[in-house]
Amino acid sequence: MKCAAVPLLLITALTAFAQTNPAIPRMPDGHPNLQGVWQHPYVPDMSKDGANQKGAGELPYTPAGADNFKNYDVSKFDYTGHCLPFGLLRSMNVGGYPIQIMQNPEYLAFLFEQNTWFNVVYMDGRPHPKDLEPTWFGHSIGKWDGDTLVIDTVGFNGKTRLDTLGHPLSDQLHVIQRLTLKDADHINYEVTIDDPKFYTRPWKNTRTYWRLPHGQELIEYSCEENNRDLTEGHLK
Repeated sequence: MKCAAVPLLLITALTAFAQTNPAIPRMPDGHPNLQGVWQHPYVPDMSKDGANQKGAGELPYTPAGADNFKNYDVSKFDYTGHCLPFGLLRSMNVGGYPIQIMQNPEYLAFLFEQNTWFNVVYMDGRPHPKDLEPTWFGHSIGKWDGDTLVIDTVGFNGKTRLDTLGHPLSDQLHVIQRLTLKDADHINYEVTIDDPKFYTRPWKNTRTYWRLPHGQELIEYSCEENNRDLTEGHLK
């Protein structure tokens, strides 16, 4: 019986090795290495996927969600124009500004060039706090599902929007992000929106991130409050 166990273990190991993508850079612990500076497509409308903005263009609103979106008028007030935090989803959707990923076994962080914001993902197995104080970016915990990083985020303050078009979110928002390193230079990104106040069911959006060439780094960004060109109506 002991001799028979050896080939079984060998077969298991060979199977696991065969499923490993050799094109994916890895950390010392064997997990995919997501570190680097990544560009991402502009997704102004999350009802549509990716850089080409293809999709149904309709979301499963609750009556409250439909009413909120119908009555949203960006020309009257857009919180981003007043240098308030974009929030997690709108930061992921804004175009032209890269994201740097920093990674170690305990933490993973997204550093946004846009307004120099950041989002820390706790990778040490901790749960979400029971008494969670709502914030603009929420509280994120991550784990690995094979070679896919799964990030669970809750605790939003409900003061932001999902995208430039203004699709709503509430303080009940629950976000699941899945990042899969396709090869050394591309990340498949999938996000699931679960907000029972504004949507009747969870829904997804997908796109691809691409690595910027070596030497291209984040640059400094400044947003100035009390911008009279904006507040006095010169800029729309």
